[in-house]
Amino acid sequence: MDLTGKRVALLVEEEYQELEVWYPNLRLQEAGATVVTIGSGRKTTFGSKLGYPIDADKSADEVSADEFDAVIVPGGFAPDYMRLSQPMVDLVKNAYEDGKLVASICHGGWMLVSAGAVKGRRATGYDPIRVDVENAGGTWVDEEVVIDDNVITSRTPPDLPAFAREIVRYLAEAQTSKRAAAAE
Repeated sequence: MDLTGKRVALLVEEEYQELEVWYPNLRLQEAGATVVTIGSGRKTTFGSKLGYPIDADKSADEVSADEFDAVIVPGGFAPDYMRLSQPMVDLVKNAYEDGKLVASICHGGWMLVSAGAVKGRRATGYDPIRVDVENAGGTWVDEEVVIDDNVITSRTPPDLPAFAREIVRYLAEAQTSKRAAAAE
């Protein structure tokens, strides 16, 4: 599936889970999407849980949801730091409210909770955030990937193939629908 022309914001912060950043990043680039790493702005390079660095291309206060087709929130402990950055929360919230794809894996669901994106939605993530999702009005589902309109969630690294596949599929279908509408 060709995602040429699609722009995806991939949020990064300290103590991110390595696979949950790099797998979607590389998979989306392979499909032709432009992936922009977005940090909080408190620094430009963030270390993973194991210390593996990633550079932020931009900070959340330098971008807007209008620039992207999707926002992806990886897990690890990074989402706990992300929630302290109002511009990062606003980026997710604005993308969600604009009907754009918001996707999270593992602890990334904490950002969806903070952005109001799980209320009335089916969602999953790492089991310890279940109570947070339910308290925010979401319905917890224990499946490798859960799709509810413009929200895609997954549990943990073993679910990454399904998570990335559904993100690529969603963006490809949105691109096909957009082309069909333009042709009418």
